[in-house]
Amino acid sequence: MTTASTPMSRRKTIVATTIGNGLEFFDFTIYGFLALVIGKLFFPTLDSYGQLLLTVGTFGVGFIMRPLGGIVIGAYADRAGRKKAMTLTIFLMALGCAMIAVAPTYAQIGVAAPVLIVLARLIQGFSAGGEVGASTTLLVEHATPANRGYMASWQFASQGLGILLGAAVAGGLTFALGPQGMEAWGWRVPFFIGMLIAPVGMYIRRHLDESLDTTAVQAASATRRSSIGEVCSEHGKTVLAAILGVLGGTAAAYVVTFYMPTYAVRELGLPPTVALFGAVLTGLLSFVLAPLVGLASDRVGRKPLIVWGRIAMIVLIYPGFWWLNVSPTPAVLFTVVGLLSTALVVQTVPMITMLPEMFPKHVRASGMSLVYSVGVALFGGFSPFISTWLVGTTGNKLAPAWYLLGMTLVSLLGLLWLKDFTGRDIDEAGAHRPAH
Repeated sequence: MTTASTPMSRRKTIVATTIGNGLEFFDFTIYGFLALVIGKLFFPTLDSYGQLLLTVGTFGVGFIMRPLGGIVIGAYADRAGRKKAMTLTIFLMALGCAMIAVAPTYAQIGVAAPVLIVLARLIQGFSAGGEVGASTTLLVEHATPANRGYMASWQFASQGLGILLGAAVAGGLTFALGPQGMEAWGWRVPFFIGMLIAPVGMYIRRHLDESLDTTAVQAASATRRSSIGEVCSEHGKTVLAAILGVLGGTAAAYVVTFYMPTYAVRELGLPPTVALFGAVLTGLLSFVLAPLVGLASDRVGRKPLIVWGRIAMIVLIYPGFWWLNVSPTPAVLFTVVGLLSTALVVQTVPMITMLPEMFPKHVRASGMSLVYSVGVALFGGFSPFISTWLVGTTGNKLAPAWYLLGMTLVSLLGLLWLKDFTGRDIDEAGAHRPAH
């Protein structure tokens, strides 16, 4: 059953989705901010480079399950409703967090320790794969044609909130406890905090208004093929173009947000607390700027902002990394991170709005989840691993800049085949007629 979208309903949806999704991203991303500590505890037989490579690789493992989570939970959201799917993702994310929080280290149980961590990351990746599609779809379906960009922007704002909280907690603990305290027990604290997502998130989401008429969906399900099958067969060209369009933003997001703190410590020699508070700045800018960019996209369109955001990223990437290496100071780090984060918000908010707009309502969550999870899995989650490997293999500390530059240029091609639905009714008859 659905509830008519009123201004009050939309505000409630924004608050509930932002808090719940922010908690999920806190859980999923805190691992990346503790990469150096976790590497020492779970991969101690390797040198520092090997520890880091395996730790960021394990961070990327969580993204392998995102497409499967996107397919399974997206289909569930299109059949049982957005609310039920979002409640399921919260439970799974909390389970993965709990497994990491209590996991014995390598010194205690040997090789079984990293195996447990990988399993927990796989569960979290499965959850995250379904969360973004279901929550963004809910936000878009509670919007009007005139404010969809603003409504959808809270999905990215909530990611910024989760990153802000995760980096702040990791940075605060590192400052208060020091390296020995963090390695002894401090690294577990954020994961115990993350377990709170289950009771808090489920309470909040219980009061959301459903945006899908599940009765009508169930009545039509007997004569309709599976949602993911319909997405792939009827909207295959859109899916491929959208994945291509997504890759630049996701690669930039995970390098700027999650690889940069490690890069600042390992390659630039900056203190861990300074590096982590650079990530705090990224989260803060994402949270503050996303709604403003969403409002702008409702006025000027999605594509112009995406293009200009990516052009800004192309212009800033190499000079930013070069400046960091020439002058590795906290002020330079915060300036570079701030500029790159702003360019990231400008391109990502309209892109994340376009994804659910491309698909009809009865397969919207499936289509959104598939595109986003595949794009992030292939080009986002492994960006820290690829960046670390490139620096180690080439010995060139500017290698991550070239990687980002290439991804951003390629991602511009996907926009050529995507339709801009700014200001249009995305549920009107024929709006998503497949191209042949």
